[in-house]
Amino acid sequence: MNRGERVAAAAYRLRGYRILDANVRIGGGELDLVLRRGRRLVFVEVKERAAHDAFGGGIAAVGAVKRRRVERAARAWLAAHPETRDLDVVLEAAAVTGHRVTRRLWVAEDDGDDGDGQAALILE
Repeated sequence: MNRGERVAAAAYRLRGYRILDANVRIGGGELDLVLRRGRRLVFVEVKERAAHDAFGGGIAAVGAVKRRRVERAARAWLAAHPETRDLDVVLEAAAVTGHRVTRRLWVAEDDGDDGDGQAALILE
């Protein structure tokens, strides 16, 4: 893990999350952090910035193309881990500036079973 991912992981751990996976390449993408707290499963894309900038910081760096890559990777991870099938899935971007972590939920919803037994992820 790089420094930003370590800072983000520590912040999530302080909030009671357990790290299930980190820096995993799957489904043509990479998942920076895969976390769980209770029934909540969180896929986190981490961006580190030295300082806030005029372009919206690390959160703004997670654009539509990156979100689609993370979504594909998350779907592949879920398919490889059927034991997580019934968990509530959330996708987040975490911006790390110094030791401060800002989180933004992307939105993941279960639109029901589309026949493959896996919950579908919808990102907005």
